[in-house]
Amino acid sequence: MDAIKKAIRAYIIDNFMFGDDRGLDDSMSFLENGIIDSTGILEMVTFLEEKFSIKISDEDLLPENLESVEKMGMFVLRMGA
Repeated sequence: MDAIKKAIRAYIIDNFMFGDDRGLDDSMSFLENGIIDSTGILEMVTFLEEKFSIKISDEDLLPENLESVEKMGMFVLRMGA
C-alpha cells in the first residue's frame, strides 16, 4: 500500500501542485481543497490505469474511490494491483 500511495502522491505533486507538496495530507480531499478539478480526476484515472494495470469503469468514478491519496490507494488495492 505504501508504494501505491507514494506513486499517487508523486504524480499529484508533479502534475497538479507544481512540485510543492507542502500541506498535502493523504486524507485531504482533492476537490474540496482545489488540488484537482474534474478534468484532473480523469487524468488521474488514466495514470492509475496505466501505472497499476487496472481498468476503472464509469461506475467506479466516485469520491469514495478517488477523493484522496488514501482512498485512491485503497481503491487500487481493491482493483487487484
